[in-house]
Amino acid sequence: MNNFVIDAYAWIEYMEGSKLGEKVKEIIENPNNSAYTNIITVAELSSQFKRKGFDGERMKRVIKSLSSFYEITFDFAEETGRLHAELKKVRKNISMADIFVLLTARKLNAKVVTGDEDFKGLKEVVMIK
Repeated sequence: MNNFVIDAYAWIEYMEGSKLGEKVKEIIENPNNSAYTNIITVAELSSQFKRKGFDGERMKRVIKSLSSFYEITFDFAEETGRLHAELKKVRKNISMADIFVLLTARKLNAKVVTGDEDFKGLKEVVMIK
């Protein structure tokens, strides 16, 4: 079984049914894979769905049916902050939400599925573009 953490960029492409979304679909709908979504990504998606005019309830049902959720603890959040401070030295635009996703992948021995350039070159990442 292969583990994948789906970030907001990938979920949006999937929901839009784009060419990049087809790559995401191959990963998350493959029965040999397990898909996870960090709970912080849910907040990002909620904002994106509202701004893009997506049906938020339908999107929520889809995401819940296709992935498990990675909840965060105090210690996890603290570790995320330290990793963010470290990576900000070399990746100026990487966001705190990106680091929550990256650390989730590390904890689950998973790959991050994304098209976000801030992740480019990291060993835990599968770029869809």
